[in-house]
Amino acid sequence: MSTDAVHRFEESFAPRIAATLARQFGANVRVEVVPCEGRGHPTRVLIRAAPESPRHPYAYALNVALTWDVDEIERLLEPDGEARFVHYLDALERKIAAWETARPVDFASRTQAEPEVLLGGLDFEG
Repeated sequence: MSTDAVHRFEESFAPRIAATLARQFGANVRVEVVPCEGRGHPTRVLIRAAPESPRHPYAYALNVALTWDVDEIERLLEPDGEARFVHYLDALERKIAAWETARPVDFASRTQAEPEVLLGGLDFEG
């Protein structure tokens, strides 16, 4: 992926993903964009929080990193990319539920079964 594509994703898209997730999760969850740090370290959106209650299904506090497929990011830069992205943002609540079924993460309790969880290679399908 070109440096320009990385920069455009970090400036135009990743902050909007982080803001949408932050609104959905609420004030007790930290959501931040971590810029690309070179090959093998793509732009990430991190989701972190302390457990919500003393009783929770998993041993570790929420610490999830999201990354997206390179081809998917490049498709966002095409003429129909903005409309596709808006549809993706609208679908994030459903995506969150799907992520929980794919990995041992419980966003409601703010816990997970592993110290760190990577949800990588994500797409922008709504």
